[in-house]
Amino acid sequence: MPDLALALVAAAAPVSAAEIAPNAGKLANLVRQDCGSCHGLTLRGGLGKPLTSENLKIWNREQLVGIILDGVPGTPMPPWRALLSEGDAQWIADRLQQGNLP
Repeated sequence: MPDLALALVAAAAPVSAAEIAPNAGKLANLVRQDCGSCHGLTLRGGLGKPLTSENLKIWNREQLVGIILDGVPGTPMPPWRALLSEGDAQWIADRLQQGNLP
């Protein structure tokens, strides 16, 4: 019976946006198409800076998530918070920093 109670408590616990698995295909396409329109279709730079793992070493994950969600004032980098969850932004930041965007 304790196992059942534990399962019910776990099922009722709220899930944060960061814990929800993002749709990898959708996000990879968004990065390549929408981000690529400024950062270059190969993500090696254009109007925006390169989004290669080498160029992103200077920022930590939280900084990149903030840039993705809130943009960079005074630059063409727009905020994406209205379209992306924090979990989505974390997934994007991780893939770009690791250089393994699908």
